This record gives sequence, C-alpha cells and structure tokens, in this order.
Amino acid sequence: MVSMAGKMKSSNLVKIGSMLLIIALLVTGCGNSSTTTTDKKAIKVGIVDTYTGGAAVYAKDSLDGFKLAVKEIAAKGGPTIEFVTRDDEFKPDKSTSWAKELVMKENVDFLAGTTNSAASLAVSQFAKENKVPFIDWGGMSDKVTGAAGHRYVFSTLPNTAIIGKAGAVQLSKTPYKKVWLAGSDYEYGHSVISNLWSNLTALEPDVNKMGETWWRVGETDFTPYINAIRSAKPDVLVVGTGGADMVAFMKALKATGLPQEIPVWAHTSYDPATLRPLGDQAPENVLGTNPYLSNYPDTAENKAFVAAFKKEYNREPAAFALYGYMGGEFLGQAIEKAGSTDKEKIIDAMEGLVIDTPVGKATLRKEDHQVAIPMTYGVIAKVDGKITASDLHTLSPEEIMPSIDEIQKLRAKQ
Repeated sequence: MVSMAGKMKSSNLVKIGSMLLIIALLVTGCGNSSTTTTDKKAIKVGIVDTYTGGAAVYAKDSLDGFKLAVKEIAAKGGPTIEFVTRDDEFKPDKSTSWAKELVMKENVDFLAGTTNSAASLAVSQFAKENKVPFIDWGGMSDKVTGAAGHRYVFSTLPNTAIIGKAGAVQLSKTPYKKVWLAGSDYEYGHSVISNLWSNLTALEPDVNKMGETWWRVGETDFTPYINAIRSAKPDVLVVGTGGADMVAFMKALKATGLPQEIPVWAHTSYDPATLRPLGDQAPENVLGTNPYLSNYPDTAENKAFVAAFKKEYNREPAAFALYGYMGGEFLGQAIEKAGSTDKEKIIDAMEGLVIDTPVGKATLRKEDHQVAIPMTYGVIAKVDGKITASDLHTLSPEEIMPSIDEIQKLRAKQ
C-alpha cells in the first residue's frame, strides 16, 4: 500500500509538473495563435535614395510616405519596422556602395529606394546576388521587374512599360501625328520614350517620328534644344525625364513659351512634387500621366491618407509619397501574413499580396512582383487661378500593365 505521505508527495509533484508545463506554454507561445517571441523582432530596412539635389523632392516624399505607414502599422499593434537611410546623390555607384554597407555592417533585412533608375537596377542586382529583398519605390525602369526581374525585387510604383502604355493611350486620343521624341540621356529617359513610342505606333500606325533629342543628365540650359524642336514644328513633343532634370526642363518650357505653340507630354508633369518647386514658373498646356493626386480619387480612403500625411508633415502627399507608403504597407502586411520575420517567408507572403490603398486595391503581382494600380492622364492648366492638373481620366491596371507572357519572354532572353 502507498502511504498517505507518499500520496501527498505524488500529488504535489503532479501540481508542480502542471505548473511548469503551463509556464513553458506561455513562454513559447504554444497553445495560442500569436507569433513567437522570435517573430516579434524588428525588421530593419536600409533605404538608399537621393536626399540632396533636385531629385530629393521625390525621395523625401517616398521616405515620408514609408514613415507614415510604419507609424500606422505600429499604432495598430503590427510588426515593428526600423530603418536607416543613406544618400546616393543620384549616383548609381554610390547606391551600390551604400547597399553593401547597409547589408554587411548595418545588418538590414530589406533594402529600399531608389529614385535613380540605374541605381535601382544596380541595387537590384546586388540584392539578387546576396538574397536580400529590395523594395523599389523610386526607379521606374521597366527592367527592374521585367527583363532583369527576380525573386528578391519588388516594385511599388508604375514602371516605364506602364507609363509608356498609359502615355500612348493618352496621345492616341489626340490629333497629333508628327511627334518629336526627347529626354535625359539615361536609363529612365530612354526606357519611357522607347515604351511610349512602341505602344503609340501599335495604337496609331500613321504617327510619324520627326526626330529625337537627348541631353545629358544635369543639363541646365535647354534653350538650344527647345529652339531646334520649335523650328522643326512637330505636332507634339514627348519627353522622358525625371528628377532634377524634370524641374529644370519645366522651368525652361515656361521661359521659352514652347507649350503655347507645341503641346508637350511628360510623365509626372502635373504631380505636386513637380509643380511645388516650380511655383509660378510652372508651364500650362503640358500633357502627362500620374498615378496619384491628393484630390484624386475623391474617396474616403484618399481623404484619410491626405489628412494623416498633412498632419504629420504639414504638406499634401504627391505620387512618390504613395509609393513609399505602399512599400511600408506591403512589407508590414506581408510580415503579419507570414507570421514570421524570416525573409524568404516574407517574400512568399508579398507575392500576389493585395492591399487597400488611397487609390483602391493594389496588387503585387506574383509573377513579376510589379504593383498594379490605376493611372490618370490629364494636362496642366490654371484652374481658379491655380496651376494644377485638369481634364483627368483614369486608366485601369488591366489597360496599362504588360502581360505576364510579355514579361516571361523578356526574361527568357537574358
């Protein structure tokens, strides 16, 4: 027979064992649906972008949009996202150097940036080689998620294939047949012009290219180029430029009065990030495309985004603010979906992810990691005494996205 003392000792051991088991479950997180303590660690993002010079206006908008998303995610009890920034001064070689430093010394989990398209391609290649996910929210080259795309790169802004197709749709609705092509002599400039022209000739086979003009990046005197184009008398001038060159070229258009004689097309021409630094030097009668405006679309979601951004930064958001914001939202929601801070699992969760944004549903396509959102087209005009976008129309993602088949064919050639 077991003695009374033995029974009591056995009972106490059972109680102690049960208590230890409960403690173990609480510590490890087993027995409930929350993520583990390990999975609560912060994700660190290394941001390489242009924070000095004329292109800084776009990089600052992207960064502020991302910071707002990170703040909102934390306020909702979501994952912790930390970040550090580096200034590439719009130079691709510096972008790559900073990317290496951020990964090797700062131990970042993700990379993000960059306004310079060539820099985006360089950082993307580094990301591929080192298996570090890179969120491109600034470089618009179609090669980023097209021919040079891979598992470790995502783009949260429309690329030049999308821009070119949207611009071609806009121009196909005009009577312009004699076209002059021009732009900054770098990746973005050539890519947007090439895509627009190939799409426009498919839509309007009778258009005629009268000539091409290319200027160096950082050009300050556009008068000789504009005078030569004026003398040729095309129906429309199509321009592929961005960053500091965009603002400088728009000032030259105003000073020379060219748009009053010859209509001009340029992507982001009526974006507030372009118009804001121009002030009263902004030209009218410039056509363009843009995915986002603070007053368009006129929805509750967009109004809430504008209010939050304005409260945080005392200014209204422009398109690049949306790109950075979506970068943060996609990352935060992917971490939650993955239930892990493992980079490969987060990548899997980001593929095909659909989120709500100020412009409606946004999808990171699984096949090429390219964001799909609507695009507007319109023209710069003076409305109620203010220079702004006018005559806006919306194109759906289905109307402007390159097909998956096209992407696969481009990648097969590499």
